[in-house]
Amino acid sequence: MNKTLQELMRTATRLTPSGRLNEATQAIQSALRGTAAASAAPGPVNPWADANSYLLPGAAMQMPSPWALDGRASKVDARKPGARDPGAGQFISGTHTHAALTSHFKLYLPPGHAGKALPLVVMLHGCTQDPDDFAAGTAMNERAREQGFFVLYPQQSPDVNPSRCWNWFDHKHQERGRGEPALIASLTQAVIKQHGMDASRVYIAGLSAGGAMAVIVAAAYPELFAAVGVHSGLPSGAASNVAEALMVMKSGQVGIVERARGGRADAPTKALLQPQIPTIVFHGDQDQTVHPRNGEQVIAAALGAAAGADDSHARPSGQARVEQGVSARGRRYTRSTQHGDQGQALTEHWLVHGAGHAWSGGHASGSYTDASGPDATLEMLRFFFDHPKTRGYF
Repeated sequence: MNKTLQELMRTATRLTPSGRLNEATQAIQSALRGTAAASAAPGPVNPWADANSYLLPGAAMQMPSPWALDGRASKVDARKPGARDPGAGQFISGTHTHAALTSHFKLYLPPGHAGKALPLVVMLHGCTQDPDDFAAGTAMNERAREQGFFVLYPQQSPDVNPSRCWNWFDHKHQERGRGEPALIASLTQAVIKQHGMDASRVYIAGLSAGGAMAVIVAAAYPELFAAVGVHSGLPSGAASNVAEALMVMKSGQVGIVERARGGRADAPTKALLQPQIPTIVFHGDQDQTVHPRNGEQVIAAALGAAAGADDSHARPSGQARVEQGVSARGRRYTRSTQHGDQGQALTEHWLVHGAGHAWSGGHASGSYTDASGPDATLEMLRFFFDHPKTRGYF
């Protein structure tokens, strides 16, 4: 099959309102098979430019029943590697068992961490990636060694999603106490307790599918995470199936999801509202996989939550501060910052001009990076550590 994405969009839009989601999914699966065959042709191929091959494999719809994880026993089994330079820290592998579910992960331990309550950054990789690849591309472990914090990399199982995508677009994985959000939160809580980390400085970030899941996890567990970073991701609740995800990824217009559900185009998107949590977003304005309007939606949801906060000092103080800049390697960007009444930054939105679907300022040693900058890793860390919680939760 050689349908274009626009044809797929029209098919999905036509089938979804009538409840024919199986037919819509089958059409997308057929197109995925055609895309996979085409991508095998000689010449450079950028899988990030094809939303179908990257974020939404048809097999992802064949998932186990929802997991009810809260309140169940959990266990971490971390296996340390052999001898290495103690000054480089350790990058250990482990498994996390919560109820009947087991997940692999990697955890970076900075040198000299013993006996210290250090911060934790949770990093959710994108599709086709794994913890080693994501760590290399973002250079997060190097920054952790320099600044002194832990980094946790949950790993999506290919048994759950053959392309190792976090299932942000499935309604079974968008709520507290079930699915992947509960699994990630449970793992995070377990490593915090095991290593004596600073529970007031726990942060989560991700790229693309990982960025979309980071928003969901932070919204579902606001008592656990002090801030969230989203690179090339989507807002929480933007889609509840493959067809909707394709539409939102292509246009970034949540209203078309409402139309697909039989609602009004201007219907309020209540699913996008989230608890107040400081949010930093990076997005390339030439992203052909996830429309940059999705980054704007993430910021809008965070500001909407802040506007309704009980604490008046945490509400947005007015217009965002906008500045233009150029990275050390010549990449232009626009940075918009919204502050609260006491001057604290509630949100930061970095629109990177000319950039596509890749980690800004990343290293070529990892996949899907753009070394031209600005450095998303450093900027997210700066934002994170400016936002500790006022108290811990453990």
